[in-house]
Formats: sequence, C-alpha cells, structure tokens
Amino acid sequence: MSGTHGTETTAGPVLGDTPPEATSSTGETGDNAAGIAAVGRVARALMPETGVIADPTQLRTYECDGLAHYRVTPALVVLPETTEQLAAVVRACSEHGVPFVARGSGTGLSGGALPRADGVLLVTSRMRTIREIRRADQRAIVEPGVINLDVTRAATPEGYYYAPDPSSQQICSIGGNLAENSGGAHCLKYGFTSNHVLGTELITPQGDVVSLGGLAPDSPGYDLLGTVVGSEGTLGIATTATVRLVRLPEEVRTLLVGFHTTDDAGAATSAIISAGVLPAAIEMMDALAIEAAEAAVHCNYPDGAGAVLVIELDGAAAEVEHEYALVERFCQENGSFELRLATDAMERALIWRGRKSAFAAVGRISPDYIVQDGVIPRTALPEVLRAIAELSSSSGVRVANVFHAGDGNLHPLVLFDGEKDGASEAAEKVSGAILDLCITHGGAITGEHGVGVDKAAYMPKMFTDDDLDTMQLVRCAFDPDNISNPGKIFPTPRLCGEVPGKRKRAHPLVEAGLADAF
Repeated sequence: MSGTHGTETTAGPVLGDTPPEATSSTGETGDNAAGIAAVGRVARALMPETGVIADPTQLRTYECDGLAHYRVTPALVVLPETTEQLAAVVRACSEHGVPFVARGSGTGLSGGALPRADGVLLVTSRMRTIREIRRADQRAIVEPGVINLDVTRAATPEGYYYAPDPSSQQICSIGGNLAENSGGAHCLKYGFTSNHVLGTELITPQGDVVSLGGLAPDSPGYDLLGTVVGSEGTLGIATTATVRLVRLPEEVRTLLVGFHTTDDAGAATSAIISAGVLPAAIEMMDALAIEAAEAAVHCNYPDGAGAVLVIELDGAAAEVEHEYALVERFCQENGSFELRLATDAMERALIWRGRKSAFAAVGRISPDYIVQDGVIPRTALPEVLRAIAELSSSSGVRVANVFHAGDGNLHPLVLFDGEKDGASEAAEKVSGAILDLCITHGGAITGEHGVGVDKAAYMPKMFTDDDLDTMQLVRCAFDPDNISNPGKIFPTPRLCGEVPGKRKRAHPLVEAGLADAF
C-alpha cells in the first residue's frame, strides 16, 4: 500500500484511498441516512453539543488513524463521556442497523479505527478518568480514553507502574491498547496488554453492558476477556479496564551497546537469552535507523555503528549486578565495540528517546515510509535480516530496521519517495515480501499493530478457510449483525449463516466478483 507523503504507513495490497468495506455492504455510502439521523438524535439528547459532530469539515479530522493511506469520512462522530451515553448510542446503532467503529487516540498503524462512510465513529477520548489506584491489590481501574503513560504517572507515587509501553505511550489510550493487545519495548519480560488486563466492562454490539473478569487473577467459565483483548473492536467496546500494576524495581540499568553489524548484535541477543538472562528489554536498531534517530533527537548513539542494542535490566540489586556482568561478557564476545551504561535518569531517557522516536524520526531521511510489523522466532533473526538486506539491495528500496530483538518482533521501515514514478509500488512489494519472510520462518504477520484493514489480505497466508471460519464464529456470537467495526481482520466478508465451512451461499460481494478488491 502506498504511503502518504511525509507520513508513516504500513504495508498491504494497493486498494486505493477508500477500502470498499469502508462503505455499506452494497457499496453505497448514503443508504443509512435515516438510521444515522436516528442515532444522531439519540446522541444529541444525551450529551453536549460538542459531543456530536456532523459538519463535513470537522468530520474530516477523523478520516484516518495513524495509518494515513486509507481515508474515509464518517457519517457521524460521537464523543461520549460516560458508559451510559456510549451504551445508548451503540443500542441505537443496533436498532437501526448502523455500523459503528470505536476510536481512542487514533494512533493505530493498521487502519483498525478507519471509519465507515455509512456509519458512526465512537471516540472514547473523553472517557479519561482513572477511577481508582488500588495499591493493596496492585490494580488500577481506568476508562478507555486514559493515556497509557498517565497510568504509570498515577501509580508511581504508590510505588508501582503499568508495564506495557508502546512507542506511542505518551498519546495512545488504554482502550486502543486493549483492542490491539499492544506490547512495547518491555514486553520481553512483562508481556503484552493481555497479561495485564484482569477485567473490563464491555458494551456489546447490541448495547448491553457486561463485566468480564475483575480484580481476581482468574474468573471461572469461558475466558471471554481473553477473547475480547486483541479483537480490534469487532466484539464490542471496552468502557473500563482493570489493569495489573507492577512494583517499581529496586534497580534499573540501561545499556547502549554498539556493534559493527546486525549479525553481531543478533548473536549477542541470542547468547544473552540462551544463558537464561531475561532483560526487561532488548531493542535493536540498524545503521539507517540510527542515522534517522540522530537527525531527529540527537541521542548520541555510537559513531560508525552498524547496529546498536538498547538493553535494560531491572529487579533486585544483586540480580541486576549478576545479569549485567553476563550481558557485558556476551556483548564483548560477540564483537561489541562500545558499551555505555546510563549513569542517571536523564541519560537513560535519552537512550530510550532515540529508540522510541525511531518511527517518526525516519521522516528526517525519507519523505515517505512504510511501517511494517511482523514476528519471527528469535533464532531466525540473522537469516531474516540478511534476507531483508538482500531484498533492499536487489530492489533498490532502502529498509531501516527497528525491532524488539528479544522476542523477534520486527518493525522494518521501508523508505521511498511517493513523488517518484513506481517508488510506492516497489516499496509495497518489498514490504509484502518481508511479511512473506515472517510467515515462511514460522512467524506471524503482526506482533502488536493488529490486522485492521491493512493486513487482512495476508490472513489466508497464515490460516486455512476453516481456521478463518472458526474465528468468524466467535465474531458472529458477539455480533451477528456485523455492525461492530465491520470489514476489519478478515479478508473476505462472510455472512454469519455461512460459517464454519458450511456456506449456504457466497457473500454478495463474492458472487459479484468483487471480493478480491478487499
């Protein structure tokens, strides 16, 4: 998929600026006018004037999320402030057959919050209350619009923090994190959002409010909470989340290690993990990514490095001291030429600033770029990186590599200039080939950015029709009318009466020969 000039995007098939599934099931955009008007009346009766947006100019503010290539202007935007308001609007959508899409901060990189031209966009950014920090239980209860980093800021005075830390943690919301099962640099040791969400209050696609999980570590019955986390808004909308807090460690050591090649850095990573050392984070950046970070934030990474590792150790002081000695030895044995230990909080922050600004920083060295997100087994890292380098060399398309080295979550940045003929198509081809590499090596097409609209076409490369139909059964159980974020995750639209494997008839778009356009 083509990148937008001067912005970041992710890879997918060339679909044009408006995916067909962003319109109504018939391909028209205006056949829901009466239903949308009815939903608008319900919303206006419940919330202030600023909570309902119908002006075409203002609506364009919400036409895309962080994946700027796809743009669809919603028919209506609603910004509820309470669970009751949101539930009432969803109930109205259900009664009138109006599709809806939930949106938090709009930082997603897969088009998961792409609106529908015939639907309503429900923005949860005004539901931003941290309801409770329960120090005794190591829990926090927050609303979906709460910013990720604000949970840590609220918990720090009590001696705790919230572990999932996406690069966008200063602006991304907990509701969006829950929808995408976000991770971050420290997921190697602490896991993803699913490891830290203990409960949620969910508005179903019918407008009912149900509680899944709670304060307890586990709940009897089906793990519906586990099903909802990572479902990308297709099963309902979370209105609160009960999240686990982690005690602040006794000691933290942040290291910046320079290597001549990514092979050396990868070998050091494997040696560290194989020895049983589990750092809080091991992040790798190659020379091109380092160049971009230096240009953007002047992070003072080692001169002449072909790769750097950002390694963070945390825990009890004695444990950290022991692990530090091992990490230092393994890095030296695998060709490191500089190892720098942050001496204070400011230096630590600068090291992390270079890593966490990497996506945006690439804009300093390329007018357009594709942000990719794939996963491979850690042991396949050297081979896949060499294959990416060969793809780059043979195609003439530059690729900067930034990734969570410890768990094999790749974020290649495919650089191009959309003003040059054929450049975007060449970049898309390389980006797709990288996803194919991930699948070939036993990995996955996404690690934390989600499928959304961007990677739906790649799902059949990972799953059989029966696999996908079984997933659709779950969607149909929650949302038989297919109004909750429709058109996301699955490559071909299905009617709920068709699955699994017993399709009574093809979807109308399949019959019309249009399904491949999705």
